Amino acid sequence: MGARQSTSSAKPPASSTGRSWSARKIAAATLLAIERSRGFSDDVFDHITKDLVVSERDRHLAFELVYGVLRHYITLDWRLDQVSRKPMVRLPLTVATTLRVAAYQLLYLDRIPASAAVNEAVQLIRKQPGHNWSGFVNAVLRNLLRQPIPPMPDPVVDATQALSIRYACPAWLVERWRQSFGLTQAEHLCQQSLGIPPLTIRTNSLRCSRSDLLARLQSEGILAQETTVSPVGLTLDKCGNPGQLSALKDGWCYVEDEAAQLIPLLLDPQPGDRVLDACAAPGGKTTHLAQLMKNQGTIVALDRHQGRLDRLVSNCARLGISIVHPVHFDLSASSGHGPAYDSSTTPPGVPAMLAEPFDRILVDAPCSALGILRRHPEGKLIKALSTIQHAQALQREILNRVRDLLRPGGILVYSACSVEPEETTEIISDFCQEHPEFYQESVTPWVLVAGQSLITDPGHLCTAFQTLNMDGFFACRLKKSE
Repeated sequence: MGARQSTSSAKPPASSTGRSWSARKIAAATLLAIERSRGFSDDVFDHITKDLVVSERDRHLAFELVYGVLRHYITLDWRLDQVSRKPMVRLPLTVATTLRVAAYQLLYLDRIPASAAVNEAVQLIRKQPGHNWSGFVNAVLRNLLRQPIPPMPDPVVDATQALSIRYACPAWLVERWRQSFGLTQAEHLCQQSLGIPPLTIRTNSLRCSRSDLLARLQSEGILAQETTVSPVGLTLDKCGNPGQLSALKDGWCYVEDEAAQLIPLLLDPQPGDRVLDACAAPGGKTTHLAQLMKNQGTIVALDRHQGRLDRLVSNCARLGISIVHPVHFDLSASSGHGPAYDSSTTPPGVPAMLAEPFDRILVDAPCSALGILRRHPEGKLIKALSTIQHAQALQREILNRVRDLLRPGGILVYSACSVEPEETTEIISDFCQEHPEFYQESVTPWVLVAGQSLITDPGHLCTAFQTLNMDGFFACRLKKSE
């Protein structure tokens, strides 16, 4: 499940239907909608563009502008503040957004003429109702081009501010990382947040082998290479829109980061097992579990969002998986922190599929998603300390509700796309202390030799502090006493 707990309600303006918009106008509209709805960038972008007539070239540029501004938001504002008589935080949102889009082009893209970036920004803001800000926008952007680059904040004077401005990470998060992991690791995490993630796919072993998939892609002119740690992954290079891959349409693969591909391996489900995926949609890890089980046994896939469960059902059909039973149910919707119920009975409102104990349970918990900021850079704007605290409460509740669903001797794997201690090591330590029937097992036997550097001293998996170009995931394996 990871971090996606909601979907954006942003809609394209009614007047946009069937119209042709420039890439810069699409980018500005998307960024405005993200700030107003606090939605996911990819969801909002799809909503904005779905009824527009957009060339592939303009779509790619608009997408790059949106993600580029989100990744570099703090640095862009800092640079613009140096050349503007009004600070960015005091400008109308439409004006500030127009400046950010243009500034990103001027500072980070070398294939767009500076005159084009400035002129279109002026034209876009001129068409906005109300006060005419075109002269102000023109002056700020011209200043940005003319004035020398200011020196970055000195890390000796204020290390947090220096990292925040250099890597466009919110100061509160930089300070947390410094306190939790030290300055060197904090800087590493900041650098990761600016990275552009690779396009990685997971082989559907029910349909083909990794070598078969690689050969098919190469025959279609797509460059790919095997992942380093995942035994079923491939990293693709310049394949265009992944949704148009014939291998994807035919169910030979699933788009998924290499770090996420490692989690089901730790659960090690066997054919014939009864497995619970407690936070399953849209089904990446669920379908991987089914592959490992050779499509034999039972997987009960819970999620609290019906729309995302519908995507899980669609993914299972495309991949040829028949053992997954989707159940619309919210494990976090209980009134207390004790066991949800005795598994020998099924109280009203509890799905009957949960009445029988499970051999293995995966809790891919809802979390702050601070380990995947490079993939969801809008998190730099919308996340806060309260995000971590809220996620921790959900994680604790879900763990407490599934503990009685696991049979004695069964295995539970907990994972999160975060490295924050409250959501990872602390919550697992607290859970095992409160429930001594659970004890931790090292994940070492289920990680290839090439990935042993990802294993921490307690035997947890942590993919954040490495150079293998993965998302930042945490996972641990718990066993329930016989």
